[in-house]
Amino acid sequence: MAPRPTRLVRPDGSPVRALVVDDELNLGELLRLAMSYEGWDARSATDSTVALEVIRDFAPDVLVLDVMMPGIDGVELLSRIRADGNDVPVLFLTAKDAVEDRIAGMAAGGDDYVTKPFNLEEVMLRLRAMVRRHVAVAAADGVLRVGDLSLDEDAYEVERAATAITLTAKEFEVLRYLMHNAGRVVSKSQILDAVWGYDFGGDSGVVEIYISYLRRKIDALGKPLIHTVRGVGYAIKP
Repeated sequence: MAPRPTRLVRPDGSPVRALVVDDELNLGELLRLAMSYEGWDARSATDSTVALEVIRDFAPDVLVLDVMMPGIDGVELLSRIRADGNDVPVLFLTAKDAVEDRIAGMAAGGDDYVTKPFNLEEVMLRLRAMVRRHVAVAAADGVLRVGDLSLDEDAYEVERAATAITLTAKEFEVLRYLMHNAGRVVSKSQILDAVWGYDFGGDSGVVEIYISYLRRKIDALGKPLIHTVRGVGYAIKP
């Protein structure tokens, strides 16, 4: 038997949140149970209108949407989700021969699709890959991940796309703080308090210096992960 994959969690240790939207109750429940077995906080909905409310309240990290649903179909549902500014990754379930449905789903902002009938393990493999690519997650073994960037808190090792990155102690601490707050904007003062301590008497400009150091080492290896929100602070996100 193949070993069970390393469990993924959010950087704060809470479970990955997942939502299945499919009008076939049994199918939705099957997928929900499979994701629950992963340790995820998984929910299901059979109606797109209800799903919109769940998405706004629950804020899932990943969605599984059936394309063909009565009323608001999966493509229209995703269009409304994207119109709200929500970029949650989406896996579409489509009929085997419905090529136009797949095209419409991708055009609406879908990230991947599988055709019915599907292999459950294949669906879970795709979902795990999507979560790793798009969601700030940590493995249960203490490794923080944002996109293709990983930080091992125990081994003090950092890699991006399998390339080792050498950081100083302070660079490591700044990066760790950003990754623990992945997807959120943190201010210079918050970084100062977390890394240098409340009694630090220096200039807050030291944060800008260390952010620039990290960018040279990390963002040079791929698409930028560290972002500046002018007048607010910094955020790291896939």
